Amino acid sequence: MRQIYICTDTVTGLCSALHDAWKENRDNDAGIEIRGKTQQQLFCEYRTVAECEQKALRLERMIKRHMGYNTYWDIYHALLADDGEKGTAVFKTMQASRDIRDSHKIMDHLSHPDVAKVFALSRSVSNEAHMYEEFIRFRELENGILFSEITPKAQVLTCVADHFADRFPLENWMIYDRTHQVFLVHRAREEWGLVWGETLDHEAAGKVSDKEREYERLWRGFFESISIKERENPRCQQNHLPLRYRPHMTEMTQTCIKPEIRL
Repeated sequence: MRQIYICTDTVTGLCSALHDAWKENRDNDAGIEIRGKTQQQLFCEYRTVAECEQKALRLERMIKRHMGYNTYWDIYHALLADDGEKGTAVFKTMQASRDIRDSHKIMDHLSHPDVAKVFALSRSVSNEAHMYEEFIRFRELENGILFSEITPKAQVLTCVADHFADRFPLENWMIYDRTHQVFLVHRAREEWGLVWGETLDHEAAGKVSDKEREYERLWRGFFESISIKERENPRCQQNHLPLRYRPHMTEMTQTCIKPEIRL
């Protein structure tokens, strides 16, 4: 009977399920499904796996040792994607690595459907994270905290965390992922961390400092003044800045500004 491991949609939860699946069914057909998104199938036995940091760390060490550091990061990014079948694709990729001479080169075997899926998911998440590194806009709140809100498809906060920690090491800042309801929090001179299970205080998040209001006014004015009406190209603009990234960008929230970048 096929074993299905049910887990939470987090890297730790997925890695815990992958750890158990690999330990118990590495030679058999098994699957990984997300809690709340499971579709019951015939002739399957379902088992819920609790998140376990130790299991996740053991799986990470095993993948890095037998499949390579680069493959681990491809798998890590794939597990952040918005795809209900990502866990099963990773598990079957791990199984496929045992059938080739050099398991470190598993990601070169794109003819394998699950390897190709993991590769595609990893690239999609990496691209989205790169876009948010460019398009995230912080605003200074009355309490001095730099705050930003985003609505990504994938769970990209851990992908962008080091980028902004390097840029603002002396600042208190946070990024709220509205889609997955998680905060990326950074305290000045400390390491960043993720906070789950908290709700956003919209009233506090809407109270920006007077200095922030002035800088927003100046930025919008600069944005408007450099535009050349005769050279507007909305289709080209959307290739560089897709519409879904614009709602939380300072220069796009003013009604007098058209909803596209002007080149």
